[in-house]
Amino acid sequence: MKRNFQIWLVALAVSTLSAAAFDHTHARFATVLQTHVKESRVNYAALKAGRAELDGYLDQLAAVPEADFDRWPRAERLAFLLNLYNAQTLALIVDHYPLVSIRDIGVLPLAAWKKPVVRLFGQATTLSALENEVIRRHYPETPEIHFALVCAAVGCPPLRGEPYTAAKLDGQLRDQGRQFLADPTKNRVDAAARVVWLSKIFDWYEKDFGATPAAVLGFTRKYFPAEAAAALQPGGFKIKYTTYDWKLNDARPASPK
Repeated sequence: MKRNFQIWLVALAVSTLSAAAFDHTHARFATVLQTHVKESRVNYAALKAGRAELDGYLDQLAAVPEADFDRWPRAERLAFLLNLYNAQTLALIVDHYPLVSIRDIGVLPLAAWKKPVVRLFGQATTLSALENEVIRRHYPETPEIHFALVCAAVGCPPLRGEPYTAAKLDGQLRDQGRQFLADPTKNRVDAAARVVWLSKIFDWYEKDFGATPAAVLGFTRKYFPAEAAAALQPGGFKIKYTTYDWKLNDARPASPK
């Protein structure tokens, strides 16, 4: 009995050490983003030429056991998953670079999101599964995740020049929302026409933002610039959707292969 208890204590200590050993500042990803992301655009050519830090970071994420992950506070888990999605998307792009759009990867529609390239808890999964079966399923109370997940397209929310971290996560997500809703090429209010032009993200994931047009508008009002938000107060607006720009968010557009 005493020996079993000692074994249990040793196992607990090892497990706790393993969980504590993960770098929740995501420093390696910070280096990647600070080096290669400028004003939400990515220098993919330079990243492809020097991808060791990105690959090392993905190795760190892949080494985290699910049992350790489950013991982390919620903010640490969500920051981990958001960074994993964005880092793996960068890796997928440089694996196929140069290209014009992420949709040029593979032959079938949405092939890029269906490739089992994501290493998570000892298994290979896809970007689609990571987004829809893990992040959206387990964090439905945070629709701001859609402001953080960046699929390497110009039409996406801006790729942040720093990783998401538990200590700053709420503020980072709010800031992402404000940046996204302040971009008139993606979201804008036409008060004279009583039309709100929104990114297709609010169409594709409508139920995440409230499931009804009124609820979606109520959600976006929190993030629109002050003048646009004030114009929305009386109500009576219709929603229309802007054209989603699938061109690669490349700082140095390259000719395709």
